[in-house]
Amino acid sequence: MKGLTFSTLSLLCSRTDEEDMWRVKMHEDHQEFGRLVKRWEEPIRRLCVRMVGDIHRGEDLKQETFLRIFEKRKDYQPTGRFSTFLWRVALNLCYDELRRRQRRREFLCDPNVDGAGEDAVEAAAELPGPDANAASMEEGELVRQAVLQLPEIYRTVIVLRHYQDLKLCKIAEVLDIPEGTVNSRMAEALVRLSRMLQPKLRAAPQPAPRPSPKPCQTNILCYESSQT
Repeated sequence: MKGLTFSTLSLLCSRTDEEDMWRVKMHEDHQEFGRLVKRWEEPIRRLCVRMVGDIHRGEDLKQETFLRIFEKRKDYQPTGRFSTFLWRVALNLCYDELRRRQRRREFLCDPNVDGAGEDAVEAAAELPGPDANAASMEEGELVRQAVLQLPEIYRTVIVLRHYQDLKLCKIAEVLDIPEGTVNSRMAEALVRLSRMLQPKLRAAPQPAPRPSPKPCQTNILCYESSQT
């Protein structure tokens, strides 16, 4: 009996994400879906926060991602990786959010729209205070702000590669584009980041000396195109 229990537990622990999602698709297995959520919620939360630049909205988008996955469970094809399916759903929700924001900005810029003054007050209330302004001079904050200024096609490859640590071949699979296209987008993204960051980094106060980090650990501009 003990041996049977141990074997059953071993089988459960060795199931792949694809097998778990297949059970969700065929049997609406909420327990298996809960395991997938627990395994993937933090990477998806990080992705959404990096893409939209808002912690609270990123959390909402994470929850929307898993809700959408369960709603679309019948569309899942076991021939593909579950992670690819998941990344795509999350990214599409992020794109929708970014486009809604863009439409809202365009609407508020219309001189015929009333309430512009009220929105300016809200924007002013969201500006960082003195402490946050000082913190924003840190290199990591400068990089984060620069990434958020990239068009979404370049922001996506930067976030997936440098913050989610996906290899180029995996990014190509997720975005359904050739790996060479991923490489060219990455190169263009890094050029744009360099143009935005170099003047700011030169102007930023120099911090006190501290031990040097490992190569590429903190500098997003350190990129090896040969890494796939």
